[in-house]
Amino acid sequence: MSALGRGAVQRAGEPRTSAVGGSGGDARTIDAAVFSSGSGSNFQALLEWEGKGALWRTRLLVVDREGTGAMERARQAGIEVRGVAFTGRDPSVVGEQMLGALREAHVDVIFLAGFLRLVTSTVVAAYRDRILNIHPALLPAFGGRGMWGRAVHEAVLRSAARVTGVTVHLVDDRYDEGRILAQWPVPVHAGDDPDTLAARVLEVEHLLYPLAAQQLCRALAAGTEPAPLAALGGAFSLADEPGVSSLAHLVKEAFQAP
Repeated sequence: MSALGRGAVQRAGEPRTSAVGGSGGDARTIDAAVFSSGSGSNFQALLEWEGKGALWRTRLLVVDREGTGAMERARQAGIEVRGVAFTGRDPSVVGEQMLGALREAHVDVIFLAGFLRLVTSTVVAAYRDRILNIHPALLPAFGGRGMWGRAVHEAVLRSAARVTGVTVHLVDDRYDEGRILAQWPVPVHAGDDPDTLAARVLEVEHLLYPLAAQQLCRALAAGTEPAPLAALGGAFSLADEPGVSSLAHLVKEAFQAP
């Protein structure tokens, strides 16, 4: 990919089918974009369900820097990559560039996967209630500007909290303040450090994000307002250590044919 900020495009390979594969039947997919600044492990978690009942298909990856793991994942999957520079640029110009890329790819829904920039108000307005983000804590705790990655887990450990977790929420024009669609708790163990806690949280992220993405796409396909995954509240009990097996079961059910 050539220099960021010039509308540089890494072209995808052959166009991918727009029908849901696997157990999802013949339903048409919703065209998605992923925004990422890093390794893209949550991007990969979403890709894993495509062709296996997912109601979306990723058409575009938007990055704000060169050489990321997410870019390599997109290359391997034959997905177009668009680089957009943020530093030193007017947000309105950045927003228009992003909107141009999204429109070219006919994108209907956006998933943020480790994207470290505030999505411009232009994009938020154009995709109101169609942008998802995942955060490695139980919002509204441990959220806001600068609260990402290791910084979140360090803050959780400093607080002596016994439970942290994962939140998936709709995106507005403020950091981590959009309406919550799904949450799942993760225990904090005695002796945890930021790395051990991050690994336990990441395992849940990779399950909860596809589940929430499926929920949002189902609402979009039906023309209804996306609703929280309220049923999740009955799937775990803080009296017992909330493992991932019950969450994995919910994810499997969500991607089966209705």
